[in-house]
Amino acid sequence: MYKNSWIKMGFKFIKLVMLIFLISLITTNVSNKKIIKFENFSFNKSLDLTASAEKEEEEKPLPVVTNYSSKSSYTGDLTGYAADCPLCNGTLACQRTYNVFKNNVVTFTDADYGEVRIVASSKNLPCGSIIRFNSNRISEDTTYAIVLDRGVLGYNIDLLVPSESYAMNKIGRSKITYDVLRFGW
Repeated sequence: MYKNSWIKMGFKFIKLVMLIFLISLITTNVSNKKIIKFENFSFNKSLDLTASAEKEEEEKPLPVVTNYSSKSSYTGDLTGYAADCPLCNGTLACQRTYNVFKNNVVTFTDADYGEVRIVASSKNLPCGSIIRFNSNRISEDTTYAIVLDRGVLGYNIDLLVPSESYAMNKIGRSKITYDVLRFGW
């Protein structure tokens, strides 16, 4: 008898919870129908404006990345080096897991600056520093590079290139002025 009264109370409680749930579900659906109709009305109007804006953006050419502000400027020698040099193993001093010799790469994809060239510098520039320079020996466009290796003195820069012969024949040694856009990671 004592057990049956608890069971009856449990069933009454379950019925009450289900009734409250159904009432809240019905009231929510009724109030949401009004909101949904209003949102659809607004959505259709904003959709037209968004489509117009996207069409205008498609017609504009993509901007060239030139608005990075310089933190500092330095002058030094630009030279080239390659992962296939006699004493090189293809790993970088600042990014040991990024094997440029095995993967046959001379670029690195940076989260902020995108695909940039790889350079070696002295400890004057921390690992992960981004620099910008112009050299007709490399490209007519501005070159963006990241410091991922060591092995030069002062403010000289050593650009990673595909081979040692390319470094000697195309890059050589020249004076450049470069801007530092980011100091380290």
